[in-house]
Amino acid sequence: MNENNPKLTVLPEGGVASAAGVYAGGIHAGFRKNPQRLDLALVEFDEPVSAAGVFTTNKFCAAPVTVSREHLGEGRCAKVRAVVINSGNANAATGDEGLESAEQSCKLVANEIGCSPREVLVASTGVIGQLLDVAPFETGVPALHEKIAAAADEAARQAGGHDAARAIMTTDTHPKERAVSYEATGALAGHTVTVGGMVKGSGMIMPNMATMICVITTDAPVTPEALHEILLGTARVTFNKVTVDSDTSTNDTCIALATGAAAPGVPAIEAGTPEAAELARAFREVCQHLAREIAADGEGASRLVTVTVAGAASDGDADTAARAVANSPLVKTAIYGHDCNWGRIAMALGKCGVPFDQRDVDIDIMGMPVCRDGLTVPFDEDEALRRFDEPEITIWADLGAGTCETTVWTCDLTHEYVKINGEYRT
Repeated sequence: MNENNPKLTVLPEGGVASAAGVYAGGIHAGFRKNPQRLDLALVEFDEPVSAAGVFTTNKFCAAPVTVSREHLGEGRCAKVRAVVINSGNANAATGDEGLESAEQSCKLVANEIGCSPREVLVASTGVIGQLLDVAPFETGVPALHEKIAAAADEAARQAGGHDAARAIMTTDTHPKERAVSYEATGALAGHTVTVGGMVKGSGMIMPNMATMICVITTDAPVTPEALHEILLGTARVTFNKVTVDSDTSTNDTCIALATGAAAPGVPAIEAGTPEAAELARAFREVCQHLAREIAADGEGASRLVTVTVAGAASDGDADTAARAVANSPLVKTAIYGHDCNWGRIAMALGKCGVPFDQRDVDIDIMGMPVCRDGLTVPFDEDEALRRFDEPEITIWADLGAGTCETTVWTCDLTHEYVKINGEYRT
């Protein structure tokens, strides 16, 4: 283990509030009809902290995306005091009224915690095209801030983080959280750094710059610019490798925040340093876990599917080919039906436009060779059925055209996916 590769320790029950100096909570504010559903989350800090964000590339981007981008500035990094998130209404395709609602929600939080509205970021998730009522913010924000402030001990602070993770859910079947810690080296030697996070996401998922709604926190001291670089690099190899249904949301938002509470008085980590590399590794572990959680919890999914394409001529070719397999309805339904039909994988590879010679292609399903040099390899159908009972299905293909490789995470396509989306507004 080299000095920039310290052991990462997974924190049991860890989440967005695991890092020192992070306070979070969730309540039912009234965005949803069901009073048992938490629908407003708040992550706040005692003083301005480093923040960075990456967002959807969808041209129909939601009002909160526009507002948060503006608050972070052109470099997508700044100092902030809070992030407020509502579920149940996406505040997307809502025009100037939607922008005003997003700005007003920031003002309400700012008034409550005592900061500038520009020091508040906002995110929303839910139904597109419906105006967002500000009234639940007017009553919910003060109540939630008071609830967070009343967290008297560490257990209560962690519980608040778990409530926040529940409050951002839509069709998710469970909250998605993760946290790790490590003993830092270099300029931070002697200090324990923690990275934690929460994410929601189950459908309309194939982000190009971020993920659905995600908040990642750390207590490392780090400049906003270095944090943005770490977040961008992390998103490219984790959240950008997830696809449930090939659709990119209007609201994709991923925000990273760093309190510096792990090492008070230590100069902030700069981009390109060994300390930044250590922190980036912890970010990748947390975000890869959350990315896999998203894929495994895809709407109606019964299996997590991991698709690896090797032997591509370029990184772009590997990504294109892997996504073609991961997004193919025929591949996804074959997996749901426990059908070890490698021909559908070959079809998806062949249609994607990536250059290769079919005579060089090898394919494995669940570790079983099913195709070599573009031809069928006999396999035991009963053994294949047994392996399809595993919770994670793996597909591997080598195009024989180069040395580049990538992995994409997806899920199977079930009857339940159609039911969930057919009834989404009803």
